[in-house]
Amino acid sequence: MTSQKPAVPTPDGGLLRVRMDLAYDGGAFSGWAVQPGLLTVQGAVEEALATLIRRPVRLTVAGRTDAGVHARDQVVHFDVEPGEWAALARGRDIDPADSLLRRLRGVLAKVLGGRVGAPVPYRDLAGAIEVHTARLAPEGFDARFSALWRRYSYRIADRPANWDPLARNITLWHKHELDVDLLNDAGSRILGVNDFLSFCKPREFSTTIRELQHLEFRRGDDGVITASVQADAFCHNMVRALVGASLMVGSGEHEPAWLAERLASKVRDSKTKLAPPHPLVLEEVAYPPASALLERAEQTRAMRTAESE
Repeated sequence: MTSQKPAVPTPDGGLLRVRMDLAYDGGAFSGWAVQPGLLTVQGAVEEALATLIRRPVRLTVAGRTDAGVHARDQVVHFDVEPGEWAALARGRDIDPADSLLRRLRGVLAKVLGGRVGAPVPYRDLAGAIEVHTARLAPEGFDARFSALWRRYSYRIADRPANWDPLARNITLWHKHELDVDLLNDAGSRILGVNDFLSFCKPREFSTTIRELQHLEFRRGDDGVITASVQADAFCHNMVRALVGASLMVGSGEHEPAWLAERLASKVRDSKTKLAPPHPLVLEEVAYPPASALLERAEQTRAMRTAESE
């Protein structure tokens, strides 16, 4: 496994850190993270990179997504030796980053094409993962720990007239009409730094303390409601649990204060309902200026360690 510590591009043999921005249709994948015997986004991209770099490559991701969840702007990094980076140009006078991007798209198409044994709609997944950019990262960059925040969206059609079959794979068809004012009232009560245990599936040695910066529902001109959820980071299932709880308020099943009451209880139980994964999209990951990347990564590591103790 390659080093996951911040790497500085140097001419004296130090590791080079590569940042890639990618998007994917999560419908055919068993989530982001590698799992034995299952098709995952990380597994597919690492397989393609191993073909190009000629050794196993481990990706660090800004935010792991669950099975069925999509990403419009996911960020990853990996480390290479200077010689490995130069070799990507294959002796030609071109930027290794440009060569990596072009060749990776071709190899990914082969990795994802013709999945023997997959359900019929998913036998040819060429294009399900698209790498948009690949470049050397600034000093101190860490795709996970340097991030300032992540933002997700979630589409909800709560009127049968808006149940569009062409958008069914990215939209929740909700059977009861929702009150957007109630949704936003409830969401406004749980913003800030809190322990979101009631809305998370805890991971061993990880904290459930997060800063929820934004939770807003808007009904568009087409009548479809889109939730926007932003936090410094999300714990496992957090967005789907927040949306699931909000839907129970928006439909009148609970009062707006219920979300805050659930938050204060710090108990994950049968009242925690997860919204389906298919309308959830990772839209954006934000980072500080290059001069502050290393400081941000160190602060985040220290904060997460302290919160977990």
